[in-house]
Amino acid sequence: MISTHWIEKRKPYWQKLEALVTSARKGVKSLSHGELQELSLLYRQTAADLAAIRQDPSSVHFARYLNQLMTRAHNIIYVGHRASPWAIFTFFKQEYPRVFRRNAKYCALAVAVFVAGGFAGVALTLQDPDFQLKVLGPRMVQTIQRKEMWTHSIISVKPLASSEIMTNNMTVGFMTYATGITAGLGTIYMMFFNGLLMGVIGTACSLAGMSLSLWSFVAPHGALELPAIFLAGGAGFKIAHGLLFPGVLPRKDSLMLAGREATTLVLGSVPILIVAGTIEAFVSPTGLAVPLKFAMSAALFVLLSAYLFGAGRRNAPPSPAR
Repeated sequence: MISTHWIEKRKPYWQKLEALVTSARKGVKSLSHGELQELSLLYRQTAADLAAIRQDPSSVHFARYLNQLMTRAHNIIYVGHRASPWAIFTFFKQEYPRVFRRNAKYCALAVAVFVAGGFAGVALTLQDPDFQLKVLGPRMVQTIQRKEMWTHSIISVKPLASSEIMTNNMTVGFMTYATGITAGLGTIYMMFFNGLLMGVIGTACSLAGMSLSLWSFVAPHGALELPAIFLAGGAGFKIAHGLLFPGVLPRKDSLMLAGREATTLVLGSVPILIVAGTIEAFVSPTGLAVPLKFAMSAALFVLLSAYLFGAGRRNAPPSPAR
């Protein structure tokens, strides 16, 4: 026999499904990408609930209600529709910033781990100057001690360097995201190590009197590259949360829902990394005036922040329930 407690526990999900079905009266185009994902997940869960309720003769009215709800949801989910050529434009204009804001806390966690790694790199290098040898290797340390930047070779092979930089950054980003499946341990390692590396390089350059040279190189592309890495880290932590804290959902469904959000989050960072890689090859290592480099960095960061935190707020749909 189905308990009253079980029914009361499941009712909010039926009501959420009904609300989504009602919102989609004009077709699936009226739902956001996240809402469509939630609709599909709630549909499967409600189907399982209906199967259970049908075994209880005293819950006939609930079975009738769910059967009607399932019919309406089925007609929406399986109706055919043509993809709009403007879909990708709409995605980046509206949906991606919303995905970011729904998962901003995971990106903030990625920033915190990176900063912790950075402080650790600074402290360890100041405590033991030889620590930089273990992290950077003797060749790079010697280059810094000669007060030379290791980036001058990029200028002569800009297109090739740009391609290699983009490939490397995307590899780091996707590894940071994918290792979230290790309950977040891999993502923590990637974010902490990258922060540690930045801290060690920054301290080594500071000790050699090269801080301005380093940060004027990092600033133009770093304003986009670092946030993109934080987005990938946030995606990894989103996967870890879905795996470790499924809530009332079956763990598989929780992981699937989290994985879809995380994949959207990291894929949307790819254009940001492409632009950052282009800047790193064609602008960062050049002799452009230092104030202009920092001004460019500030402008790019402000624009990216305005996009992520401001775009897509008008008529924004409610956040997916967990």
